[in-house]
Amino acid sequence: MRIFRIAMVQMNPIVGDLAGNVGRISRWIQEARHVKPDLVVFPELAITGYPPEDLLLKPRFVEDTRHALEEVIRQSKGVATVVGYVAEGGVSDSTRDRPMVVPAGRHELYNAAAVIAERKLVTTYCKSYLPNYGVFDESRYFHQGRRIPVVVLNGTVLGVNICEDIWFPEGPTRAQAAAGAEVIVNINASPFHVGKSRFREQMLATRARDNGVIVTYTNMVGGQDELVFDGNSLVLDQTGEVILRGKAFEEDLLVVDLNVAAVARNRIAHGRKKWFAGRTAAAMERVVISADYLPKRRARIVPAGAAPLDPLHEVYRALVLGVRDYVRKNRFKRVLIGLSGGIDSALTAVIAADALGPANVLGVFMPSPYTSRESREDVAELARRVGIPLRTIPITNTFKTYLKSLAASFEGRPSDTTEENLQARIRGNILMGLSNKFGHLVLTTGNKSEMSVGYATLYGDMAGGFAVIKDVPKTMVYDLARLRNRMDQAAVIPKRVFERPPSAELKPHQKDEDSLPPYPILDPILKAYVEEDRSPEEIVDMGFERETVERVIAMVDRSEYKRRQSPIGIKITHRAFGKDRRMPITNGYRNS
Repeated sequence: MRIFRIAMVQMNPIVGDLAGNVGRISRWIQEARHVKPDLVVFPELAITGYPPEDLLLKPRFVEDTRHALEEVIRQSKGVATVVGYVAEGGVSDSTRDRPMVVPAGRHELYNAAAVIAERKLVTTYCKSYLPNYGVFDESRYFHQGRRIPVVVLNGTVLGVNICEDIWFPEGPTRAQAAAGAEVIVNINASPFHVGKSRFREQMLATRARDNGVIVTYTNMVGGQDELVFDGNSLVLDQTGEVILRGKAFEEDLLVVDLNVAAVARNRIAHGRKKWFAGRTAAAMERVVISADYLPKRRARIVPAGAAPLDPLHEVYRALVLGVRDYVRKNRFKRVLIGLSGGIDSALTAVIAADALGPANVLGVFMPSPYTSRESREDVAELARRVGIPLRTIPITNTFKTYLKSLAASFEGRPSDTTEENLQARIRGNILMGLSNKFGHLVLTTGNKSEMSVGYATLYGDMAGGFAVIKDVPKTMVYDLARLRNRMDQAAVIPKRVFERPPSAELKPHQKDEDSLPPYPILDPILKAYVEEDRSPEEIVDMGFERETVERVIAMVDRSEYKRRQSPIGIKITHRAFGKDRRMPITNGYRNS
């Protein structure tokens, strides 16, 4: 039996922290050495973090990434390594995409994977398919790679490619398999959204099965601004069966012995040897790493992989990781949250406490003349159960002062949403004042349903630094809150918070449904329009009243200016506001 041992590092880099990322890579290499692997693999752009965005336009940054790679090469003594980095290609180079060590200056850039052995850069693979949709804009920075090398390491033929490359049936994986690759080493920075891990696994199984290759899929983990990378790295055999699954939303070192001999038997059994003959890509390059690089005798490893999570657990874990990393990586110590007694602020507080520890979450309750007794009681009970400190700052007197100051200007005009929004803006000022004084990050509590239709106050409840549930529909907010209550023996969110009708409590007897359709109706309409780009007619055909559909679409369209001024939030759906959905504010097109 011919065995190839691979160690896959599911690491959490910080974008731009080149020295820190090199240190993390070096420590993982040291840990991986203990298992004597044939190859250690790191994620896509592990040296720079993903996505580096316009840092790539800074010549000094690109130069520094080159030095960072050189340090990784120095740290790789005694172990072969694949690591994601930014490669440069000289514009005068006839291959147009061959990476090289070049003086600082203006050069073509590539999203690349370095293959390192015995402190040498043996070869580089440059990403062929550059995603330029949704949150991705790689074509802004990178050139397309065209060379497709295969690497022979310890007698095993490897095909190295990057993320998007493996999603295409006729992409580099097909060419590398045709050239004899037995194992595909695919490195990734694949961000999370609901359902993606299952779809990704199905795609990888198809790619492994169709090409008769073992597929190793090494994914990044961690939060980066609005993105969360979920890990969930995978190893699949040549029949598409999952051999090993990495942890979800945690760093992990996956080590597995691959039965490479079974790949050849599978190809002979299915006639692939003959089928692959003659399909080798013209741009293929074969690199052999010296056979005297061989790990010492090793005991056989039987891996124990992680179990997959259900979709709701995935979302909750993504939100916790997104908060933890945004706060930690931006060097905040504590956060503060305006607690209202409603489900949104309750869920936000619990997520923050799980991410940072209850002592690092300050709840601020700001009752107004319209705040109910139930809200007061529920806020106090929530803070007690979660274990977070609570500060109460009434706004009634401040609100009266505002009304008095504006009385002459408002004379003759009836009370309306202006007075309601004044209360929200007073609360926003208080939270930002506390943030300035103590250095705490303000977490906003608005959900996707509210942000979609503009049911939020600019410079009021939208004021803050990070929007935890900005991409979570209201109906899912309730599902997540129920899930979190099931995680402990005693529920952390009081029962009455679920039972009371949602209300902003900015005027007497106010309910959300006074201004909005019921959330079980609103959320499917929003999903169809915002995430699926369905027309009004298509949404009506789904069974919704035309008047309701047209009203919701109009609210979404006219609220773009608000969303553009809101803090970023964690992406958990297929299409989030922000990078995913970029609509013009000044927009004369009407959908209805």
